[in-house]
Amino acid sequence: MLLLHGKNFSGFYWEPTIELAQQGYRVIAPDELGFGASSRPNIHYSFHQMAQNTKALLDHLGIQQVDVIAHSMGGMLGVRFALLFPETVEKLVLENPLGLEDYRKLVPYIPLQQQYAAELSQTYEKMRDYQKSYYPGAWKPEYEVYVRDQASVISTGEYPRDAWSSALTYQMIYEQPVVYEMAEISRPTLLIIGQADRTVVGKNRLPPSLESVAGQFPELGRKAHAAIKGSTLVEVPDCGHIPHIQKSEQFRNAVVTFFAPAPSSR
Repeated sequence: MLLLHGKNFSGFYWEPTIELAQQGYRVIAPDELGFGASSRPNIHYSFHQMAQNTKALLDHLGIQQVDVIAHSMGGMLGVRFALLFPETVEKLVLENPLGLEDYRKLVPYIPLQQQYAAELSQTYEKMRDYQKSYYPGAWKPEYEVYVRDQASVISTGEYPRDAWSSALTYQMIYEQPVVYEMAEISRPTLLIIGQADRTVVGKNRLPPSLESVAGQFPELGRKAHAAIKGSTLVEVPDCGHIPHIQKSEQFRNAVVTFFAPAPSSR
């Protein structure tokens, strides 16, 4: 099982899902380039390159096929990975994936240097306030650990490099939507969508006229379900952007059911 993390996270936040190893899985949860314990090079970030890097990791480990669980930004990577390497993907789970709408049509563009300045001005409190939006009305003390993980680089000499890679990966999400290619996914796909999620990349710059239109994950999930032939949709009520943390039991049950072998016809 391959777990692909979101923008403000690393492989660390998959810990509740890694428990699926108890179901007999070998679980791989990499920190993508630019995140977590991985390097933060000054390069052009793309989902194509991230997919190539991930495939190279699997090749290095001698793994030919995986079930993929991909969340948020990782959902965009999961789509790209499944399109580039369909023979490697047994099944695909997209958990509140970004890129189900074209942010270029919703959010005004800002130059990269302006995005970098915003990233460089982050504080622990700002990161916590943003992460609170992932759990509408349901912040719990146990979520604080994910803020600490994201903010751990702020007080280090690596922070300017981290802020620059964060700006570059923001640009990647903004400029490389996957919404137009959902119908091309050929692997069995499960969509798990928290129904209270209203995440939009660059939400603070949305024109007032679009605030009630953008980030409507219930609608976005149904559109993706309709586009991906043969897909399964699980809608999680009273849940925000991260079902695998906020509704972990329901998330695991949906995943285990989806990954279970089909009953024999004999």
